[in-house]
Amino acid sequence: MTKDLDLPCDPTHLTLGHFISDMASIHANRIAVVFEGAETTYQELESQSRELARGLIGAGAVKGARIAVFMANRLEWIISAFAVTRIGCVLVPVNTFAPSEERDYILRHSDTSLLLMQPNLLGRSLLGELLDDHPEIARGSSGHLRCNALPQLRRVASLEGDVPSQGVESWNTLLGRGSDVPDSLIANTCDETLPSDDGLIIYTSGTSSRPKGVLHRQRAPVIQSYRLANYMRLGPEDRVFTAQPFFWTAGIAWSLGATLAAGGRVLLQETFRPGDALDLIETQRATVVHAWPHQEKLLAEHETIEERDLSSLEKIEFTSLLAPIAGLSQDNWGAYSSYGTTETFTPAAMLPSDTPAEIRHRTHGRPLPGMQIRVIEPDTGEALGPESSGEITVKGISLMRSYYKVAPEHCFDDLGFFRTQDGGRIDEEGYLHWTGRLSDMIKTGGANVSPLEIEIALTDCPGLRAGLAVGVPHPSLGEVLVLCALPIQEMISDEETIRSYLRERISSYKVPRHILFFEENEIEFTGNQKIQMAPLRKKVLQRLCSERTSIAGYRYGSEDEPIDL
Repeated sequence: MTKDLDLPCDPTHLTLGHFISDMASIHANRIAVVFEGAETTYQELESQSRELARGLIGAGAVKGARIAVFMANRLEWIISAFAVTRIGCVLVPVNTFAPSEERDYILRHSDTSLLLMQPNLLGRSLLGELLDDHPEIARGSSGHLRCNALPQLRRVASLEGDVPSQGVESWNTLLGRGSDVPDSLIANTCDETLPSDDGLIIYTSGTSSRPKGVLHRQRAPVIQSYRLANYMRLGPEDRVFTAQPFFWTAGIAWSLGATLAAGGRVLLQETFRPGDALDLIETQRATVVHAWPHQEKLLAEHETIEERDLSSLEKIEFTSLLAPIAGLSQDNWGAYSSYGTTETFTPAAMLPSDTPAEIRHRTHGRPLPGMQIRVIEPDTGEALGPESSGEITVKGISLMRSYYKVAPEHCFDDLGFFRTQDGGRIDEEGYLHWTGRLSDMIKTGGANVSPLEIEIALTDCPGLRAGLAVGVPHPSLGEVLVLCALPIQEMISDEETIRSYLRERISSYKVPRHILFFEENEIEFTGNQKIQMAPLRKKVLQRLCSERTSIAGYRYGSEDEPIDL
């Protein structure tokens, strides 16, 4: 199948270790990454990932070992990712927004044996929280950790300075463990890592209360990086600013991988800060910005925006608020005519970014090489013909191996297709049209959120009988989370109490942006006493509009941008 993909490399080199070596051989002295004022060339990036790989082998890492990276968008995240996968280990990116319970679930469920992390982020002590929650690590010996809650974990290595316990080793100590590992061993471990081998486990919110582990082969991010570079028409002259986190597939392939595949320059910021982002975009003469719409809004409305020269921006959506600031007058480029999921490691269907605007804006692309897309009748699984609406199913070269620790028959249908729970149709010309989610998953600001996770988190919240999250349309975030709270009358809770309760239990981006209180007689129930979500969602929108509620910069009930009830 790989021979039909039209990729610029040997099919045997569709591994992340070969990818970074190939890019370094082609673009050796070009700048690959700019981070915190420092520039790193392709050759330096390859060399530093090789040195860390040496240290990992010296620390006992073997092919197939799960190695977690708990860092924000830093140079060290990139180095770690290529080092881990170069030697055939499986990369497990950990969401830096995750509270302790979710962090532990990811580390335990993934069978992580070695954790690479940064100690602090945004005033939060990531390492301190880990040691407080698991004192066995603090008391343990590096390489010989014994932690019942994280039974496979044997070693933790942390960036920056001194570490607070003997159970955690410094970055330099880890690097030093590779002092006796020869280059030939690094080369051989890379050669024995195949495109079909396990490469990454990406955790994403699912329909259950726990994030799902999406197990991908080594080839998926490499194939997607090459083809995204091509479809987005990127080249060595491009300088790409990204605010997409590397712990999700968009950050890995859309931002990082595609830029490196094109020989371009990644402009990196550990956490999104609009003013600093504008400095980086302006001084580095960025040509591309990858950010969510609400982040673009913060950039476009920054207090210094009138003083900025953003004329270098060429490859951004014409609908972006940054487009007029950059001086774009024609809709000549756009990458939003695409459809994909975490399970397909970004797009399964897409159009080249220079496709005429009238086509880009009315479709979600055609299946990419090596991918098959069918639309089926959701209840029967029957394949539907052109123009018939149903459930989108996908199969192909970048599809996940499976959900980790889930039997394949529970992931794919009898023909090997993944049922996405998304609705859509394929027209007579072969273009895919995505029409919305068939499931209750809420997508807000580019992230998937499970309503069930929020409902379970509120199970013992004082003053609440139940709390149900619904997604309502929002012009820049896609959807926003609104919590429908049913209070216990004798002990009515208040909005801030609920928010504080949730912040301790779930990631900050999953905390609803607005809370509405309902009486039980306002809620419609099914015959088995389940709340009917469609009528509830409509009531939420009606209340937001009638009360002219403002959420994330948008006022519901506005006559300028009416929301369809």
